[in-house]
Amino acid sequence: MTKADLINIVAKRLDITQVQSGIIVEAALRSIVTALQNSQEVEIRGFGSFRFRNRAPRKGRNPKTGEKVDVPPKKIPYFKMGKELKALLNGSPAPEEAPTQTPSSSGS
Repeated sequence: MTKADLINIVAKRLDITQVQSGIIVEAALRSIVTALQNSQEVEIRGFGSFRFRNRAPRKGRNPKTGEKVDVPPKKIPYFKMGKELKALLNGSPAPEEAPTQTPSSSGS
């Protein structure tokens, strides 16, 4: 699926124009990128989360010259799939949410 496909789906589902849908999709994606740039984790319930893994410094090698070089530590973003999405993709039923408590009505 491409961003254009996503824009088409949002436009049809919400019955809005492609331009309006493009603004919505672009704003959502930009918000995720901005949060990641600010070293924040992004969690979308039922879908998954974008987090960081710290990669330790290491010795690398320049493939052209064979010279050893120091590779500095860095943060690597990765996506961790949510339980519901994982269950859907694996064909098993999604885990149940904790039941919400409803106030019992007293018969007075």
